[in-house]
Amino acid sequence: MCGIFGYINYLVERDRQFIIDTLLNGLSRLEYRGYDSAGMAVDGDKKNEVQAFKEVGKVAKLRELIAESKPDMTKSFESHAGISHTRWATHGTPTRQNCHPHRSDANWEFAVVHNGIITNYKELKALLESKGFRFETETDTECIAKLAKYLYDQHPDIEFTVLAKAVIKELEGAFGLLLKVPPLVIGVRTSKKMKVDFVDVEYSEEGALPAEQASQNAAIKKSSASLLAPPDKSLLHRSQSRAFLSDDGIPQPAEFFLSSDPSAIVEHTKKVLYLEDDDIAHIHEGQLNIHRLTKDDGTSNVRTIQTIELELQEIMKGKFDHFMQKEIFEQPESVVNTMRGRLDAVNKKVTLGGLRQYISTIRRCRRIIFIACGTSYHSCMAVRGVFEELTEIPIAVELASDFLDRQAPVFRDDTCVFVSQSGETADSLMALRYCLERGALTVGVVNVVGSSISLLTHCGVHINAGPEIGVASTKAYTSQFVAMVMFALSLSEDRASKAKRREEIMEGLAKISEQFREILKLNESIKDMCAKFFKDQKSLLLLGRGAQFPTALEGALKIKEISYLHCEAVMSGELKHGVLALVDENLPIIMILTRDNLFTKSLNAYQQVIARGGRPIVICNPEDPEFSSAQTEKIAVPKTVDCLQGLLNVIPLQLVSYWLAVGEGLNVDFPRNLAKSVTVE
Repeated sequence: MCGIFGYINYLVERDRQFIIDTLLNGLSRLEYRGYDSAGMAVDGDKKNEVQAFKEVGKVAKLRELIAESKPDMTKSFESHAGISHTRWATHGTPTRQNCHPHRSDANWEFAVVHNGIITNYKELKALLESKGFRFETETDTECIAKLAKYLYDQHPDIEFTVLAKAVIKELEGAFGLLLKVPPLVIGVRTSKKMKVDFVDVEYSEEGALPAEQASQNAAIKKSSASLLAPPDKSLLHRSQSRAFLSDDGIPQPAEFFLSSDPSAIVEHTKKVLYLEDDDIAHIHEGQLNIHRLTKDDGTSNVRTIQTIELELQEIMKGKFDHFMQKEIFEQPESVVNTMRGRLDAVNKKVTLGGLRQYISTIRRCRRIIFIACGTSYHSCMAVRGVFEELTEIPIAVELASDFLDRQAPVFRDDTCVFVSQSGETADSLMALRYCLERGALTVGVVNVVGSSISLLTHCGVHINAGPEIGVASTKAYTSQFVAMVMFALSLSEDRASKAKRREEIMEGLAKISEQFREILKLNESIKDMCAKFFKDQKSLLLLGRGAQFPTALEGALKIKEISYLHCEAVMSGELKHGVLALVDENLPIIMILTRDNLFTKSLNAYQQVIARGGRPIVICNPEDPEFSSAQTEKIAVPKTVDCLQGLLNVIPLQLVSYWLAVGEGLNVDFPRNLAKSVTVE
């Protein structure tokens, strides 16, 4: 959802034009996440002065506002810190006033940008109002800046890292924030090679923070004396930030790029450091230090500085009109990248290195629970059958929000699989913590390296689909599908009775990429079909059975979120139990009727629709005699192994959703009310 980008230069002289352009370009890389307003804060012309620019609408509108404000773009800074933000409204409507950054007071002593939700903001706000603070916005974020100001006023000698820990200790919810303070990833650019490729973690001893805590849970009941007394500084373990020191021990010139997504950093540097939950990154005088509240919480004592392979051209549209279109057409390559180094189709072997240590434990588990949201949930539904067939382990597929609402029972001998493109989905993350507390083995299937789900799970698989910018997930769906099929193949490797079936599936996977290319050749005919049959329609019915019902669900979701056309996915077997009442000669219907062991039953539904005057468009295999009539409108897709057919069938539905949206002149990559990374409940 919200995007965060910060830029810090130390002993590297940059003018305000460069700084503002860097921040604006960083925000532009984060536009795919979904947002309704944008803003930034940079240093002013005078000492300790802050200039803030905030605007409703896209980053381009913010750029126009800055140009109209005519700040002195030639002013140079040897050292400078700037923060910026794209906001997806949760608390308060999209207005300039509610835009980030938010300030502690009229002097902008503390400025903050924030991703997530502060669930106890009302209590904090009431407390701070009782201390004389006046709030300017409807947001939950403003209480962070004002809380920092309140604590600082009580303890003017408090160190910045101690203050940040004290503030974070009081916040409840899920959040990443920059307090002019920490995002998910930090990019580093230095003129000389860093001495080491890691940063040491500094910590407070157990019990040092806070010194006094009132017994009441609500912040409103705390007195100013008991609210977050700072920890004893003598208890803070200190280490030199060795990575950023020159041979003579003096900090070297450096630039830091702070972001909620590495795609905003890659144009500046490939050296990145991923923060873990509860990390506080403190950048001061060219040195980056990582602080934590406690030492013994199971995390590593260092944070590795990694090299990311994400290339800038991968996140650019290139010859395509939209990112979604580009990502649909990238699927022949993205599924190969998912299988590369893992599937050996010649020797009929699958190797998933991220699961190797735990694979035997998973084979012995009582059940496997797949937990996900949206498109990722549909990918889990799509592979449920092949998991049940190959592993003979009971399989459950859960929507993360419903799973949490029910407080579903989870046991130590369960394996819980969390599937998420971003790895930051709030409902899935909360479900993950719920399962960890109950001792279950957890597996992550994510696209983003270094994401929260990839860090918190015991083991997992990166789907390697490449950056997905369009809000509507396309290539991540097919790569998740493929990755989980390989997971099932790995689990069943010790079952001799499944050997022939496993070989058949692996042979099918090896052909998927080329079959994708064949289907994508239908692009123009599908475009024409959309204009002919779906123009000005108000509703659409999608029918599928067995393994094709999840395909119908995913197709319907794509059509709804991109074209805003109401589309309902129905299991074909349920057609006669109520939905058949909707069918007439005017209702557009798409039926998935590729050949599998349920084809005869699916054909019954087709005949029921025809008998009632319906004129369905059929997704079928080439030259199927059942649909040879010239009057039958059809989309022919290649035939593959039954459990993989959904991979092929979903591509035409992705193209249908795309061309429906384009035909209506809609913003394909940024559908209204939606965000790419859903970081709120």
